[in-house]
Amino acid sequence: MYIFMAVMITDILLLDVFNSLGLPTSTTVSIVFELLGAAVAMALIKISVNDTESIADIWRYINSEKAMQIIFGILLSVVVAFSIGAIVQYISRLVYSFDIEQRPNYVNALFGGFAITSITYFIFIKGLKGTPFYGDIQHLIEGQIVYIVMASFILWTAISLLLIQVFKINILKLIIGIGTFSLAMAFAGNDLVNFIGVPIAAWNSYQAWQESGLAAHEFSMGILGKKVPSNTILLLISGAIMVVTLWFSKKARTVIETGINLSRQGDGHEKFQPNNVSRVVVRAAMGINYGFSYILPKGTLNFIDSKFQKPVVKLPKKKAFEMPAFDMIRASVNLIVAGILISIGTSLKLPLSTTYVTFMVAMGTSLADRAWGRESAVYRVAGVINVISGWFVTALVAFTAAAIAAYLISLGGIVMVAILLAVVIFLMTKNSIKHSQSLKEEQKQRFIERAELITINGVIEETSDHISEVIQRVNKLYSSVVNDLSTHDLNKLKKTEKHVNKLKEEVSTLKDEAFYFIKSLDDSSVEASRFYILVLGYLQDITQSISYISNASYKHVNNNHKNLKKGQIKDLKNIESELKKLLTQIQLNFEERSFEDLGKILAEKQELFNHVSDSIEKQIGRIRTTETSAKNSTLYFGNLLETKDLISAIMNLLELYQEFHLNMKKANLKV
Repeated sequence: MYIFMAVMITDILLLDVFNSLGLPTSTTVSIVFELLGAAVAMALIKISVNDTESIADIWRYINSEKAMQIIFGILLSVVVAFSIGAIVQYISRLVYSFDIEQRPNYVNALFGGFAITSITYFIFIKGLKGTPFYGDIQHLIEGQIVYIVMASFILWTAISLLLIQVFKINILKLIIGIGTFSLAMAFAGNDLVNFIGVPIAAWNSYQAWQESGLAAHEFSMGILGKKVPSNTILLLISGAIMVVTLWFSKKARTVIETGINLSRQGDGHEKFQPNNVSRVVVRAAMGINYGFSYILPKGTLNFIDSKFQKPVVKLPKKKAFEMPAFDMIRASVNLIVAGILISIGTSLKLPLSTTYVTFMVAMGTSLADRAWGRESAVYRVAGVINVISGWFVTALVAFTAAAIAAYLISLGGIVMVAILLAVVIFLMTKNSIKHSQSLKEEQKQRFIERAELITINGVIEETSDHISEVIQRVNKLYSSVVNDLSTHDLNKLKKTEKHVNKLKEEVSTLKDEAFYFIKSLDDSSVEASRFYILVLGYLQDITQSISYISNASYKHVNNNHKNLKKGQIKDLKNIESELKKLLTQIQLNFEERSFEDLGKILAEKQELFNHVSDSIEKQIGRIRTTETSAKNSTLYFGNLLETKDLISAIMNLLELYQEFHLNMKKANLKV
């Protein structure tokens, strides 16, 4: 019971953390390693109180052979899933190309016959084994597999051809529907067991002990060595909970988005940053590709390339359109291959992770479909490496955390269980709040859709929102740096530094998205491209200035240098006060789109410049008379000069905006 309780507590928390991070992980791996970790902890506890046993006797308690078989099976399934997914997708693309509509009907019918036959065999025929009524039809199936498969292929091919020619049904949509259903069944057969298996085993062990009438320390758990009987009502309730959670959970959507973004066709905003490993892998793959290009005949290469040429999708000029992550061919292959592999593993009682198989199939098909191009490969490979690394972390953390939880429960009993449950509830609540906040922040960062049509007014709205947001945050950050520097508060300066880095990253992302923004401008708005690029350039200058000020202040305090003098603090606070009023006015103007008032703000530029210059002159005077700290002078001069650059960047931005606004008015365009 201690082991089962430790596993359940650890599993809930571990999976919640990974879901919050948007990383796909495995219920199978987490459960297996949690059981192993908790069992090892309890075995060590038993050995420690038994004078006749040593640590070498731990294998009497742990089924190491079965554990290694499970681990090896899971790792093998990852390689097999990736390889088969890549092979099947490559062959499918050579047959179909990207011009799906141009393929003859018989090709579609054969594809439908093969796909549905595979699903029928592995999901229904193989899936029937182990069910109560399999014995009634066993004599009809066993020994007739070849004939059943051949008959199914002919039947489903004929039905597919009929649906295509007579009813004009897109057979790929039907395959995707059936594939989704089959994959859901395959998942249910594996994940539902992981979800409810441990609690049911715990309940059965408790019932067995109650019926025995023995004391707890005298009762053997040998009953759990046999097949654990399932409770139909509990399975139905658990299945219903899973369905509701998948439907409503925002964290589940985040995990799904990770897989889709890594496998989508084409470029765009990348979630993962490249690393040295991903760069090496991509360079190695390019080298292999160049090698094949020398070996294969040019005609063969041209034929293969023709199959991977994507058709140009012509859209109405004013229609906003979002392209899908990938086409129906790859969607069909993803579903069919993943469903079949999971069904094979389940029917053969092989240990595998449904999550790992599904994810790696999707990654394999992405690679084979040339979804990872030169523009995106290093980011996608980095994402896959991060996810796979997370799987190893899952195993390690699951083992360690479950072992610690089991040890704590053995010390504190039911009281410790209550404490651990309270900790789990607290951390899950905290993760949910943090996840909700991150989703809201992502919604604020409105990445430009590639096919969205944007007018001049759209450019004005977009840039005004960006400027207002950046000015507001810079205003707050500058005030925080000055105030925290005056109090020598290292913790607050460190927090400010994190917020500054986040702002820099967001503005940098906007610059990365500029290509798609410019590409999506309508014909009458092309002249706005230069304006948009310059706005982003000035925003980047602004963030670089506040970044320098924040970083220099943080390093100064972190290195335990002397506090700034009262006169220096006073001058900085006066500048901060004036700058705050100016930035607040700028923010208000852009929020309300009051661009006529920009001239008044520009007129105040010189006055603020003069104030900064006066502060520099004062510091020069201090150095010649009373100032003794070189570090203080370096920080003070650096912050003042960077403040001057910050003001210049802001004023240049306002001048650019004022000029653009006047030009639009002259062109009789309503802004």
